[in-house]
Amino acid sequence: MWALRSLLRTVAGRTMSQGPARRQRPPKDPLRHLRTREKRGASWGPGSPNTVYLQVVAAGGRDAGAALYVFSEYNRYLFNCGEGVQRLMQEHKLKVARLDNIFLTRMHWSNVGGLCGMILTLKETGLPKCVLSGPPQLEKYLEAIKIFSGPLKGIDLAVRPHCAPEYKDETMTVHQVPIYSERGPGEQQLSQSPERSLHRLSPEWPSDSGSATNEQHLLDGNGINKPRWKGVSQKRNGRDPSLVVAFVCKLHLKKGNFLVLKAKELGLPVGTAAIAPIIAAVKDGKNVTYEGREILAEELCTPPDPGPAFIVVECPDEGFIQPICDNATFKRYQGETDAPVAVVVHMAPESVLLDSRYQQWMERFGPDTQHLILNENCASVHNLRSHKIQTQLNLIHPDIFPPLTSFHSKKECPALNVPTVQGECLLKYQLRPRQEWQRDAIITCNPDEFIAEALELPNFQESVHEYRKSVQDGPAPTEKENQFPEIVFLGTGSAIPMKIRNVSATLINISPDKSVLLDCGEGTFGQLCRHYGDEVDRVLGTLAAVFVSHLHADHHTGLLNILLQRERALASLGKPFHPLLVVAPTQLRPWLQQYHNQCQEVLHHISMIPAKCLQKGVEVSDPTTESLISSLLETCDLKEFQTCLVRHCKHAFGCALVHTTDWKVVYSGDTMPCEALVQMGKGATLLIHEATLEDGLEEEAVEKTHSTTSQAIGVGMRMNSGFIMLNHFSQRYAKIPLFSPDFNDKVGIAFDHMKVCLGDFPTVPKLIPPLKALFAEDIEEMVERKEKRELRLVRAALSQQLAGSPKDREPLPKRAQVEEPQSPQSKKARA
Repeated sequence: MWALRSLLRTVAGRTMSQGPARRQRPPKDPLRHLRTREKRGASWGPGSPNTVYLQVVAAGGRDAGAALYVFSEYNRYLFNCGEGVQRLMQEHKLKVARLDNIFLTRMHWSNVGGLCGMILTLKETGLPKCVLSGPPQLEKYLEAIKIFSGPLKGIDLAVRPHCAPEYKDETMTVHQVPIYSERGPGEQQLSQSPERSLHRLSPEWPSDSGSATNEQHLLDGNGINKPRWKGVSQKRNGRDPSLVVAFVCKLHLKKGNFLVLKAKELGLPVGTAAIAPIIAAVKDGKNVTYEGREILAEELCTPPDPGPAFIVVECPDEGFIQPICDNATFKRYQGETDAPVAVVVHMAPESVLLDSRYQQWMERFGPDTQHLILNENCASVHNLRSHKIQTQLNLIHPDIFPPLTSFHSKKECPALNVPTVQGECLLKYQLRPRQEWQRDAIITCNPDEFIAEALELPNFQESVHEYRKSVQDGPAPTEKENQFPEIVFLGTGSAIPMKIRNVSATLINISPDKSVLLDCGEGTFGQLCRHYGDEVDRVLGTLAAVFVSHLHADHHTGLLNILLQRERALASLGKPFHPLLVVAPTQLRPWLQQYHNQCQEVLHHISMIPAKCLQKGVEVSDPTTESLISSLLETCDLKEFQTCLVRHCKHAFGCALVHTTDWKVVYSGDTMPCEALVQMGKGATLLIHEATLEDGLEEEAVEKTHSTTSQAIGVGMRMNSGFIMLNHFSQRYAKIPLFSPDFNDKVGIAFDHMKVCLGDFPTVPKLIPPLKALFAEDIEEMVERKEKRELRLVRAALSQQLAGSPKDREPLPKRAQVEEPQSPQSKKARA
């Protein structure tokens, strides 16, 4: 084993000196479904899919929003893409890679908050094109996200505004129906933010008029100007909260099925070339003549399916009710019509559903139309895997791993005179082959089942018992005066939200009424809802500041929802609204400014402190910034809030919070081992450090500017930190990372929804044996992968030695795959 490790170190040193030795990924092949579509070519007949259904992704709850997935054999569609939708689709195996059309009902963060992450994921899957339909501000939204995502090369993004012609593909025809509120844009903004007043922005923010752009074209991933849709108005450039877009979707007529057995009975030439024109004729409804006999089309073919319609409509408030009721497009589908509506999907609050005008509009569709309601009245569990893991972790330590809860509206569902179904996660309505509700996929959360599964695992109960005995035999636990600071890990994964670990967010509860959020990735508010349930408004009311370490999407795209929900929380608590202090790189400003100008008013929520102004030795010349820094320290009872540049992307920061009672929490953000962070964190009470990759992947860590487990522990040891919590794990370590030999009694692993305070630090390392027992199967798989990787390195090193000096020859990483079969003696020597 020593010789193997020595050889691996030699190989690692050699490959580092020669440059990256990791094999380049092959270029992505075209997606299989796209190849199938290309084979069909332009000859597809309308109505070809045999199966079409609607499925609820997010049922409208406050933690998940409302999103709908539509499936056919040839196409996949998504209606709305709020925060957390991508995570739900990944967990429930709804294929993101097949989405070539996304429809947005309104330019509001609740509908588009997950769109940035979704687009980046679609790009990574190799999807060549995706079309977004909805409000005209979508073009500006795409331009805004490029501020932090960079050019979206490799995917062709197009926007089909609401006034573009109808969309038609193999499955259906989609009509966009713009609806304008009676209140108008100005009244709509005031109604949504009643507490708003002027002069809340930091003076560093430019005014709206200063950065509006007249550019009307959309650039594709390669920077090429794209033609606009014909007939599209270009008047509306800025944000317009008075506009929602509804979608009327009609499936194409599906021809009947040819009855083969009946054709044989009638003596038709089944199985020969002569049958083809007969099949084509009867499917078109034409009678045929064969050997002097006229055969009716209905004798040989089942009746055609005329193609039902479905409607997706959002009615955010009462201002939209009358325009919806008066809309001429909807009236064509009400009463006696040739295109019956199978189901109407309502994204509407209870206040709208209780309005008699809206109820009468629903009734006009007739008794055969189903109505699906997506709003906060849903009681559906969405993130099942989170609930399962947390329930099992709770068996190990009920305080450090508290059970998850859900935020439920206390309003009762109104009694309606139409067939109505409240949305639930994964509920289906099948449009074809027959129209019916399907509930077999609906999530059921059964904690008893999760507990029974954990208790059956080998050695789990024993390891929990041993841990508890060691705690009883050890020193008495510290008193509860060490309850604060309380650290709640809301997101401990990296890159993209996954079913078990969400992306970066850590809540520091400084006291019962003051808290700070360190990073704020997509879905952070949903995590708060699942952690605190009905207490989420109280927690948002305590939020004093947010620190954004850098501008990667997994660290800041949850910020806007936190701001919007915080305003709502303050109103519900009866507290006066005031802007939230945000410590962030100044590069966050252009993104927020562009979104504010073109999409939705958000800047009044923020008072921004540039992260660079909190670096040691930096003099702050601006009196407003100086005042904001003083307010930050005073509000949070901090002696110091310091930042330093770390080794990740440009403008990436770590931070240190020093409390008046002398505890010190240091947060690394994303970084490689960083000397500046070590110096800033000297004598820390707690270091929260990223550990994206396992030991042995140091080269990959350098490429991606992240840290391995042992590197993160080493940083903590060098700064003499009292305790080290590792987080930001690659999603390849979905449940638990690989443990390194450097783990000791000062190191712990963070999980989503884990809650620790200073008095828990002696306990956390003792949880590792039960954790290893709970996740033994996953650890075994990861160890096998690591051993295979090390074996490949050994083979590569041996092949280099056999081929000669690496200085004189090119490295041959694939040599081991093409070597001649070796004799048993040579195999033995190699071993």
